[in-house]
Amino acid sequence: MSTNFQIGAWRVEPGLNSVSNNDTTAHLEPKVMEVLLCLAAQPGDPVSKEDLLRTVWPGTFVSDDVLTRSISELRRVFADDAKNSRFIQTIPKRGYRLIAPVISGNGDTEVGSLPASTAKLDDRISRQGRTHVWAFVASAIPLLGLLTWWQAAAIRNWFSVKESLPPIHSLAVLPLQNLSGDPQQEYFADAMTEELITELSRIRALNVISRTSVMAYKQSTKSLPEIARELHADAIVEGSIVRSGDRVRVTAQLIHAAKDNNIWAQTYDRDLQDVLTLQSAVATAIANEIQVRITPDVQSRLKSLRPVNPKALDTYFQARYHLAQANNLTYYSGKQPAQKEEYRKAILLLDQAIQEDPTYLPAYAAYFDAVGAPSLSQLEYLPRAKALLTKALELDDSNVDVHLALARLLMQFEYDWQGAEQQYRAALELAPNSGDVHSEYSEYLENVGRNSEGDKELELAQALNPTRDYLADAGVHRIGKTLEQDRQVLEERAPNDPFSLAALGKGYAVAGRYQESVEMWRRCLTLYGWNDAADVLRRADARGGPKFAMEEWMRAFEERENRLKDVPVVPMAFTYSSLGNNDRAFAWLDKAVEQRNWMIIYLKRDDVWNPLRSDPRFKVLLHRVGLPE
Repeated sequence: MSTNFQIGAWRVEPGLNSVSNNDTTAHLEPKVMEVLLCLAAQPGDPVSKEDLLRTVWPGTFVSDDVLTRSISELRRVFADDAKNSRFIQTIPKRGYRLIAPVISGNGDTEVGSLPASTAKLDDRISRQGRTHVWAFVASAIPLLGLLTWWQAAAIRNWFSVKESLPPIHSLAVLPLQNLSGDPQQEYFADAMTEELITELSRIRALNVISRTSVMAYKQSTKSLPEIARELHADAIVEGSIVRSGDRVRVTAQLIHAAKDNNIWAQTYDRDLQDVLTLQSAVATAIANEIQVRITPDVQSRLKSLRPVNPKALDTYFQARYHLAQANNLTYYSGKQPAQKEEYRKAILLLDQAIQEDPTYLPAYAAYFDAVGAPSLSQLEYLPRAKALLTKALELDDSNVDVHLALARLLMQFEYDWQGAEQQYRAALELAPNSGDVHSEYSEYLENVGRNSEGDKELELAQALNPTRDYLADAGVHRIGKTLEQDRQVLEERAPNDPFSLAALGKGYAVAGRYQESVEMWRRCLTLYGWNDAADVLRRADARGGPKFAMEEWMRAFEERENRLKDVPVVPMAFTYSSLGNNDRAFAWLDKAVEQRNWMIIYLKRDDVWNPLRSDPRFKVLLHRVGLPE
């Protein structure tokens, strides 16, 4: 059946995955064409659903929904009616059969719409017609034999694959492809990807690769095993999304990375208001497939998801898209105006989502993401953000994400450390088995100088979620690890991540190893687009050595800041402290306090400030931000 043939008046070209009738041509998905070929190989005879699934999707568990969708697509193309079929007939509780005539490519081999058993062929069929039927059946026997062998082999292969697969502990969800035919729907595909990552991340037995890491592979031409190696993932989830009005179809498949084996696939059709339950269904199916345990608290949450207002959800997804666009611009040279505009769009959309559905809490929590940007604090929106988070807790004080967002706001922007701890403790009471919540509380405790308590919380977080390295995720230099070991991890996992390069550059500077610090910062600045600063480092290093190069870099940045006001305060304060220039370090720390910059909350815990601690100005600084001496 690899050659061209006809079904009724339609010409079927398997090599092109197309069917045509007069001037009409329709292109089929490869799997839909395979379903058609299986039916055409046994025209008139019922083909069971099981045989179709095993033949078309060998070695893969798929639901009947996938097959039903394929049959529906064929009927749509052939303008067939399921109730009064002229092409594909449904055999209740058995499968399907092709009842339209099948004619070979040479035009003279025909099989009618009657069952293929020759004993039942009508006398109306001529002797020549009988000959043609026998010729077709004879030619089909080897193919049927091959299909039978293929099915048996597929079953054996599936069980052998399942038995031979090593445990899956880490998972990467690649960006879902937008197959809606509308580029304007990219935001929706990205949001659905993020929601699926979020749902899977709640399963503590899985280490789910972050959204930031996987979005770099959008439209990548790399092979799945190659992507998995780079992301250190045991398995990959990939798929597509089609949106038409308020209907959404998501197709997802789970692939074991090392062997590039497809071990699960499924298609889901939902109304837009049920998108969140769709994502939870996908997450649950994947967890069941790889046999990881979903804890009772996560099971309870997945079951309690409710339908959402479609307009609120769509607007929220648009806002998340603009937040992601803004975050992608963080620290990049010359991108501050564009970043601020993206945040402005996100805030307006979140306000709109809340107006559409005042009970939709994710929009409340996301508001803080726009206000608490790491490089561009939107202080004018801070009162609105706090009011919304407070309102969200009035609506539902059991929302952990809202408690965490309010805790962060109180800690970073208002220096209300006591109020922040109350919110962290409330989150812990609601989610005592969440490694993420214990990790965030650990950070708070370290920030206020309660180091032993913080260490215990972090140990507990790691024990609750052993597949995740919380310190590595935070970019924190790990006690007991050398800078060389940190660098090895960076070069293996994220050699082109500018933020990680900056963290290591800072670490080398703290240790007084300025040559390595210059190397890291040059790479970092080049990736962020600060090419002029990278050139300053290179030229000054050649002229006066690495420490001189760092000093020249600082001077060049300060000149730029006087002209353009776009220099990030973080590297300025860090580097001046490491160079022993306390006056300039405190000047930039004062700017950081005015901006409510995120680095201020780490004054007590970050060893980059050790050269400043004996200076009386440091105690004043701690007092200004409400931290104990």
